[in-house]
Amino acid sequence: MEKTATKSPVMLYTEQTPNPESLKFVTNKMLYTGTADFREEELAREWSPLASELFDLSYVKGVYISNNFVTVTKEFNYAWEDIMLKLKEFIKNYIQDGKGILNEGFDEAMVKLEAERGASYEYTENEAEIVVKIKELIETYVKPAVEMDGGNIEFKHFDKGIVTVILQGSCSGCPSATVTLKSGIEGMLKRMVPEVKEVVSEMG
Repeated sequence: MEKTATKSPVMLYTEQTPNPESLKFVTNKMLYTGTADFREEELAREWSPLASELFDLSYVKGVYISNNFVTVTKEFNYAWEDIMLKLKEFIKNYIQDGKGILNEGFDEAMVKLEAERGASYEYTENEAEIVVKIKELIETYVKPAVEMDGGNIEFKHFDKGIVTVILQGSCSGCPSATVTLKSGIEGMLKRMVPEVKEVVSEMG
């Protein structure tokens, strides 16, 4: 069957995130089934043509790609009203042109990186069971809510009652994320897993 040249138009709209420095650009196209967080330009240059081109813009500080949206974190000395339309246009054209989003092998590279980060944590049998519970709760209840705000949360480790999570995308460096973390996530985990005493976050 021949492929027709007509492409469905790319629709794009913006959504506020809890972080005033981050804006979510939502499209009607699936960009990447997973989460790709680029805080550093170096990582973007290596793995993502889209993030790489965004970093070429002087006002872009961070890029987070997941499902059908791109969350852009701007440099604080720029105002959204000055750059939002340019970014919108740029992302829309980029997707419309069918250019690359992420390079082949990105998933595997990130899994390896995660494994290296987490390899130093050895859990006892009892702790391992607690960790499974915590991970399930984060995946089921916390992650979907955080993703709606243009961010991501990952479990990092559990030690002496303290759960460490990594915040990515718009959640990283966001004042309201700390509140959400303490009141919402910590409260829920303490209720569901009595062994949890505290939840702390690291920036991804």
